[in-house]
Amino acid sequence: ITSINAPTSAVKIFSKLEDYHVVVVGDRKTPADWKCRNVEFLSTMDQGNTKFKLSKMLPFDHYSRKMIGYLVAIYEKTDVIIDMDDDNELRRDFLYVPAWEQTLSTTPNDMGFVNIYQMFTDQRIWPRGFPLDMINERFFSTYDGFPKAWAKIGIWQGLVNGDADVDAIYRLTDGKECFFIKRNPVVLGGGTISPFNSQFSITRRELFALLYLPSTVTMRFTDILRSLVAQPIMWTHGYQLGICNSDIVQVRNPHDLMDDFISEIPMYVNVRKVVEIVQKAISI
Repeated sequence: ITSINAPTSAVKIFSKLEDYHVVVVGDRKTPADWKCRNVEFLSTMDQGNTKFKLSKMLPFDHYSRKMIGYLVAIYEKTDVIIDMDDDNELRRDFLYVPAWEQTLSTTPNDMGFVNIYQMFTDQRIWPRGFPLDMINERFFSTYDGFPKAWAKIGIWQGLVNGDADVDAIYRLTDGKECFFIKRNPVVLGGGTISPFNSQFSITRRELFALLYLPSTVTMRFTDILRSLVAQPIMWTHGYQLGICNSDIVQVRNPHDLMDDFISEIPMYVNVRKVVEIVQKAISI
């Protein structure tokens, strides 16, 4: 978790979970007296004193500083890294992480970009980073029953109810809270892509390198850019993206929606180009 706030109710709830090590990465706006029991807090000074060279290269006031938390977790030989926001509230006293390898409903291969949210809701919403010229297309019904196949999940994207991680255009034009239908997880076939975000995502050890957050783009683009780079690489190595429900509701921290929109413009413009570059690079 990265946070510029005093310990939120969400962080306090996560701190009480068994078998989890909670790491909070601060920034220059984070209160200097930040403290929460059972949480490892990394102040900007702590980050500078780590053995990781990256800590001295990352800009302040940028979401990419979260990577220092990843490095701490990797150094401590964790099996799984869960990305979380500090305004996510857990509705139960545990986090459900589905099995990494199992038989699941799987979309067809090579569909290109799809709005996977359509499998989980009838609301007109789309993932942040989804191509804007496709938001009116219908890809799935919430009742679609895809054939089941054995899947090797590399990253799980958990769907968060309430103020889900949608883009500023949705919030400026509609803004209703988002609620996802409870259903079994869905896996994206190779060549079928959906942006995923860091609001609640779960990555297995073998793919920790794909957690890299670019620091040269805006904070509203960095995790989406990561997701677009990761998926073609995952396909090449036999891993897939899984989408599942969660017992998490977001009560969103205050945001300036116009600032969010401005920050997202490079994302809207470049989503297809990113995938093309990655696919070309890994085919060489």
